[in-house]
Amino acid sequence: MFISEKRIEIRYAETDQMGVVYHANYIVWCEIGRTQLVSDLGFNYAGLEEDGYVSPVLDLSIQYKKAMRYGQTATVRTWIESHGKLRTTYGYEILHEDGSIAATATSVHTLIKKENFRPVSLSKIDSAWDEKYKEEARIKEQ
Repeated sequence: MFISEKRIEIRYAETDQMGVVYHANYIVWCEIGRTQLVSDLGFNYAGLEEDGYVSPVLDLSIQYKKAMRYGQTATVRTWIESHGKLRTTYGYEILHEDGSIAATATSVHTLIKKENFRPVSLSKIDSAWDEKYKEEARIKEQ
């Protein structure tokens, strides 16, 4: 299982009046991590969109463990939790500089054709990408 890592310097604009990272920013960081994972595996999400496909979020779950603050650097660790015919689940850990966990999350995505919003299997669009996701998934689909 491959785990991608992306460092993010926490900006003042991402915090509330207490200097603590506002909860919705963790979701943005998950997206940054997911994009980094795709790139690290040798693929290009923007290319999918150019070809008329998008990958909407079907479900997102996040657990906040330990607050992050302005001036710190977060590390987003992202992996493929599972990959099936029409759904991919990504796993995330957002870490403090000392390695302690600030948050954990999962997001479930599907792939759809933009013109009609119908689900389509990644295997029909890019078989190499589909095979790589199957290979790297932590949980192997039956």
